[in-house]
Amino acid sequence: MTAISVDDAIAGYIDHVSVERGLSANTVAAYKRDLARYSRWCRSIEIALVEEVESHDVARFAASLRNPKANGVAKESTLSASSAARVVVAVRSFHKFAVLEGWSPSDPAAEVAPPSIPRRLPKALPYASIEAMIGATQDPATAVGSRDRALLEVLYGTGTRISEVVGLDVDDVDLDASTVVVTGKGSKQRRLPFGEAALAALEAYLIRGRPALAAAGSAKRRPGAALFLGVRGARMSRQAAWEVVRASAEAAGITDEVGPHTLRHSYATHLMEGGADVRVVQELLGHASVTTTQIYTLVTADSLREVYAASHPRAQ
Repeated sequence: MTAISVDDAIAGYIDHVSVERGLSANTVAAYKRDLARYSRWCRSIEIALVEEVESHDVARFAASLRNPKANGVAKESTLSASSAARVVVAVRSFHKFAVLEGWSPSDPAAEVAPPSIPRRLPKALPYASIEAMIGATQDPATAVGSRDRALLEVLYGTGTRISEVVGLDVDDVDLDASTVVVTGKGSKQRRLPFGEAALAALEAYLIRGRPALAAAGSAKRRPGAALFLGVRGARMSRQAAWEVVRASAEAAGITDEVGPHTLRHSYATHLMEGGADVRVVQELLGHASVTTTQIYTLVTADSLREVYAASHPRAQ
């Protein structure tokens, strides 16, 4: 067995998930952040080597995520159940990797379960609100207005994640087939169809909006192949795209908090309510497991109950 420090082992694991497993930059960044917290915990209880970690140490660390002060780490922030579960999953994966690499004789995290997460239904907007948001974008005759409308149409028309949309290149879009190729988690690609509304918005943006935005950029900010451009001609950032969604919702008079993921949830919910098979929705969303997608069947069941309660004479 090779003696290795916790920090060096974590660095090796980060290289593994980044290079060998090919996880996305956002996922790797989350692993780094979560395992940095674990590293600080190990130092606080004077654990230097991976082989020194025992099961009760990992259990104490897991408990500290939800109640830092009670576990002697008041400087750390208190995490929600979902965030704490994510950190515990990262630690479990790390220790499993350490055993496979011969850095630890056994897996001290194997019996430490993540905290249970209350199952919440994803928030979806009514279709009328989606229409109002798209209609509330800036003047589509302007470069920014045509871009914003195309962005919203693609987000809702394909159910893509915000990172997938801002990562699109012009060549990823096939206007003749009305499809777009997106690169999701784990660098997995999937081809998604979009409808006539998104097609019209994309055509208008590519003909008038994008060339104008590209021309506004300096030589240092050449747009390259990026589909959606910022006002300075470079690839649009996640933050800028998020702001487009937020501002459109506000302009449409929607008081609830709305972000890009709201449009993704709305896309899936409306498909399910329209009769789409859960397996088809799974493929469209890029979920690795159908279990993740099945939460939308609960949304549909709630809708059915509401219709029944309002319509059936014996429902009350």
